[in-house]
Amino acid sequence: MDVKVIYLLFWAAHFFLAVPHTFSRVLSNESKAGDEQDACINLIPCQDNGALCIQACSPSFHGETSFVCEDRKWQMLSDACASLDVQSLFQRISQNELPCSGGHGGGAGEHLPFVGGGKLGPGKPGDGAKHFGAGNHSCQADFSCIIPDILSSPAIPGNIADIVELLKKISLLLSENVTRRKMQSYSRIANHILNSSIISNWAFVKDRNASSILLDSVNLFAGKLLLRNGSESIQEPFIATKGYSIHRNTSEKSFDFSMEFNSTGNITGHVVIPEEELLRLPRASRAISVAFPTLGAILETNQPDPAFVNGMVLSVSLPEELQNVLLTFEKLNKLEQAGAQCVGWHLAERRWDPRPCQLRAHSVSAVVCVCAHRRRTYRSFSILMAPAAPRSATLAYITRVGLGLSILSLVLCLLVEAVVWQHVTKTEITYMRHFCLVNIAASLLVADVLFILAAIVHNTALNYQLCVAATFFLHFFYLALFFWMFTLGLLILYGLLLIFFKITRSVFLAAAFSIGYGCPLVISILTVAITEPKNGYLRSGACWLNWYETKALLAFVVPALSIIVMNLIVVVVVVVKTGRSSIGEGCKSQDLSSMIRACKNVALLTPLLGLTWGFGLATIIDSRSLAFHVVFALLNAFQGFFILLFGTLLDRKTREALRMNCFSSRRKWGLEKS
Repeated sequence: MDVKVIYLLFWAAHFFLAVPHTFSRVLSNESKAGDEQDACINLIPCQDNGALCIQACSPSFHGETSFVCEDRKWQMLSDACASLDVQSLFQRISQNELPCSGGHGGGAGEHLPFVGGGKLGPGKPGDGAKHFGAGNHSCQADFSCIIPDILSSPAIPGNIADIVELLKKISLLLSENVTRRKMQSYSRIANHILNSSIISNWAFVKDRNASSILLDSVNLFAGKLLLRNGSESIQEPFIATKGYSIHRNTSEKSFDFSMEFNSTGNITGHVVIPEEELLRLPRASRAISVAFPTLGAILETNQPDPAFVNGMVLSVSLPEELQNVLLTFEKLNKLEQAGAQCVGWHLAERRWDPRPCQLRAHSVSAVVCVCAHRRRTYRSFSILMAPAAPRSATLAYITRVGLGLSILSLVLCLLVEAVVWQHVTKTEITYMRHFCLVNIAASLLVADVLFILAAIVHNTALNYQLCVAATFFLHFFYLALFFWMFTLGLLILYGLLLIFFKITRSVFLAAAFSIGYGCPLVISILTVAITEPKNGYLRSGACWLNWYETKALLAFVVPALSIIVMNLIVVVVVVVKTGRSSIGEGCKSQDLSSMIRACKNVALLTPLLGLTWGFGLATIIDSRSLAFHVVFALLNAFQGFFILLFGTLLDRKTREALRMNCFSSRRKWGLEKS
């Protein structure tokens, strides 16, 4: 039976048992307390969206369950009903140990990157004392006396919260001299609430930071593990801990994990401390690593905009001298091939952060990361699959086909321009127009080729410098594309508005090259010069500009959007100017021809002036919409084809020049044959 069904049946049982003995209260509107009480108890439709109802638990449980009114129905918000008594359990393992050092708790806390808030759960008088006796010393040695109570308790949200609180207290106050037996007991307790079958229950835990507190607590406790004979290995189905003694003469040291993850079978994780890092050690030390196959999914349940964690969570506890570790994550879902990102868990902010990690390699089945270990900030690492952009085979197919057709069209466009150049550039204005068109086609052609090369560099995990170079030139040529479109827009305004102002060819070429290539070059150089020294130039997991840390992507987005807006104004001016001749004449046929002419101008100018890129705003506003991404991909992957069609083939003078060339070629061929 599905675990959610089991949980709902269990909750329903203790809920209906509680009806005769419980009291309810609605916090949002006291004047409707009586009506809302009945609504909450009987789960009938509620009245006010956002209203909160607190339901007491059945007599065999302590705590309460919270409901919130959504769409006239009571939806469970959190369930704190628990059968465990944290106070009693903790007293059973801490008696005669805590009084030995009054400041021990504070001393342990000084080394914690995070200390969670909260209090111990309620206990009954005498609960702790009845367990004290001759057997208590062995319980302190390995916590074994509380394991049966915990493993026999259901892993409902309230008990999960209590077990997290218990593990936190043990880590804070009882983490000295962590022997193998202690670590085994601690792992068995944690494993009970890390089981893949109860992941959905974490969504109803009252403390939304419980999963982060659990991660911090395990890291603290495991970091104090004593190593016998230089190594130690403790494994449960859903948590594994390994430790090694290390020193500067140790060769490359690695931790290998292979663990269960529900019905999909085993997944693997690999932590490597490079030999050059070990040379930094001034003395013999120890390295501890902990692997969690399910914690990534649990951490997702309490994130406001969760990313898809697609691998193990691997924690490391290393000496301060060691700076970088190499981590390999096998993907849980091997169908996910886009957007892989290496991340570290930020202890203070309780979120995944891409700053400490760089992606080294990315294949269909695994991801290799290099991460900076900082004891007080980053100790746990994993891989994310970005949830914002929809992962679709349709998008990938459109992009591949569109880029191929675009490159072919641009090559053909440049060939046609070379053939007809002398025939179509006889006047200054036509020369300037075709000069802009050639540079637009050339910039987009190089950018499309570089786009493919950047993907190859990323997917084959070639060196970092090559990825930086590919990103720099990709940035430069895409900017050049937009600035040449801007130059064409200025040329159109010049032809429409400055009829009597003549510009020489030399002045035009100087201005066009300054705008078309000079501005992109300055922006590209400044971007890499400012961000690369901080390792903030590249986006993690792709050969493209960084966004999350340094906002380097703004160096492309701001100029591109500005040019799109200005070229949109150009199109409006063209439409107004071409439609003005029919105003006041009252002739319907002229009105119709003017409208057709305006629509034709818009259709011709939209791809040439880059207005199709404006649809990218829709993908930012609603980044999860597949429809917006498909439209954007169709319009821009095929931009090279549109430039060939609207900029070259639909131009009357170009078609005439092509016919003349074909006619002269046939005539010449006929004369030679005769």
